[in-house]
Amino acid sequence: MNLTKEELLELYRTMIRIRSFEMKVVELFAAGQIPGFAHLYAGEEAIAAGVCANLAKNDFIISTHRGHGHVLAKGGKIDLMMAEIFGKASGYCKGKGGSMHIADVDLGILGANGIVGAGLPIIAGAALACKYKKTGGVAVCFFGDGASNRGTFHEALNLSSVWKLPAIYVCENNFLGMSIHQKDHMNITDIADRAAGYGIPGVSIDGNDVIAVYEAAANAIKRARNGEGTSLIECKTWRHRGHFEGDPSVYKKPEEQESWLKKDPIPRLGTKLMGLNYAKQKELDQIRAEEEAKIEAAVKFAQESPSPSLNDLLTDVYAN
Repeated sequence: MNLTKEELLELYRTMIRIRSFEMKVVELFAAGQIPGFAHLYAGEEAIAAGVCANLAKNDFIISTHRGHGHVLAKGGKIDLMMAEIFGKASGYCKGKGGSMHIADVDLGILGANGIVGAGLPIIAGAALACKYKKTGGVAVCFFGDGASNRGTFHEALNLSSVWKLPAIYVCENNFLGMSIHQKDHMNITDIADRAAGYGIPGVSIDGNDVIAVYEAAANAIKRARNGEGTSLIECKTWRHRGHFEGDPSVYKKPEEQESWLKKDPIPRLGTKLMGLNYAKQKELDQIRAEEEAKIEAAVKFAQESPSPSLNDLLTDVYAN
C-alpha cells in the first residue's frame, strides 16, 4: 500500500460525503421534497472515491443513472447538485435534468445518463479527443453489470482497443440489473473476462475495498497516460438501497443483503485508519460532522432557490 495517511483520510472523507449526501436524499425524497426518481449510490462509494482520486481536472468521466457519487468524487459542487435534484433554476442543469443528468464539463464531468450503457461510446469519443489533442488526459466510464450486455459496451471496447485510446471502463457490478441477478442474465462470473475478447487488460476486484480500487485504477490510468491503451476494471459491490428510491427490493435475499452490509466500504476503511493509528474515532466522527454540515447548507440553498420560469421552458433544449 503506497497511500499516505493524508490520502487515506481524503478517501474516507469522499466516501462519507457521498454516503451523507445520499442518505439526505433518502430523507428528502420520503418527505416529498424531491421530484422524479432518485437512484442512490449508497454502498458503492469506494469505487467512485478510489477511481477519481487518481484523476486530474482535465480528465473526463461519464456516469450512469446512479451517478451522484461519481460527480461528488470528481469535485462536483454539492449546492448545485442538490439544487438540480430539487429541480431548481440554480442547479447544474437549471433544474431541467434532475438526479439523472448532472454534468459539469469544466470539471471533466460529461454527465450522468438515464439510458443504460449510453455513456460507453461517449467516453470512447472523449478518450479519442484526449489522444488527438495530446492533452495527456484520460477518460473513465462508469457503468453497471447490465450495461455490459448491451451493444454499446462491445462497440466502445472494440474501438478503444483498436485505437489504443486512453479509456478506462469501470464496471460497477452490484449483481443486480434492476431486479435480475447477474447469474440469470450472463453466462460468466467475472465481467472482466470480456476484456480478453478485445486484447486489453481486465481485472476483477473487491469494489468495497477503496484501496484495491485506488490501486487498480492507478495502474490502468498509468497505462493509458503512457499510450498503452484501454483497460477494463470490474468492481464487485452491492447497492444498499433499491434500484430506485421507493423500490421495495423484494428480489433481494435478506441473507445476501445482510452479508454485503457487513462489507460496507466506509467502516472497513475507518477500521483500517484506526488500526494504523492514522485517526481516532472522534476524528472520523468530526469528518462526518463536517460533511453533513456542508450538505445541510446545500439543502438550504436548494430550498431557497427559485424554480425555473415557464419563459425558460425551451432554453437550452434546442440549438439554432
